[in-house]
Amino acid sequence: MTDRFATARERMVQEQLAAKGITDPRVLAVMGEVPRHLFVDDAMQGRSYGDYPLPIAAGQTISQPFIVAYMTQALELQGHEKVLEIGTGSGYQAAILSRLCRKVYTVERVNTLLAGARKLFDTLHCFNIVAKMDDGTLGWPEFAPYDAIIVTAGGPEVPHPLIDQLADPGRLIIPVGDQDIQNLHLVTKEKGEIRIDRLASVRFVELIGEHGWGR
Repeated sequence: MTDRFATARERMVQEQLAAKGITDPRVLAVMGEVPRHLFVDDAMQGRSYGDYPLPIAAGQTISQPFIVAYMTQALELQGHEKVLEIGTGSGYQAAILSRLCRKVYTVERVNTLLAGARKLFDTLHCFNIVAKMDDGTLGWPEFAPYDAIIVTAGGPEVPHPLIDQLADPGRLIIPVGDQDIQNLHLVTKEKGEIRIDRLASVRFVELIGEHGWGR
């Protein structure tokens, strides 16, 4: 980890996360450890700990640190879970999750993004992450059920395959809305019943796939 960013990470955790309602000590600790600057282009590294999203390859983005922490905290991970992530992107969210659960399965539809993320996973010794290229709206049935599922792109609805692949009990968080603005939906499954709670208003890139905004 590059020492020159340590102060920036500490400031990010205190000013953008803890001060704005992130209370899970494990989430705060991991956000202070994972080198976010490695997940953006070299020209963007100086801005990598700012309170905003940043562009990455293929027209995608890396979410602002607060949203990453907020969505992660909502999953209430304890350390033993198997987690499915839809939308690997830069790999930053998966790297955060890998330090908070037992195993991460992540699906990305853009090969160049997936290749870059895999290199970073190796660099950071995130050996409990398994990744593949596919339509994320179909989930990853082979390893279901998942204790938690996180979707890092906005869709018109919660994809039914993801609900089917969610363990009981289990928690799923996904941005749902139109192509401009969404609400974070927290889906909980317990004793066979599904509950959906609306959380914060957000803006994510489009969830592309059979159960998203098309191909």
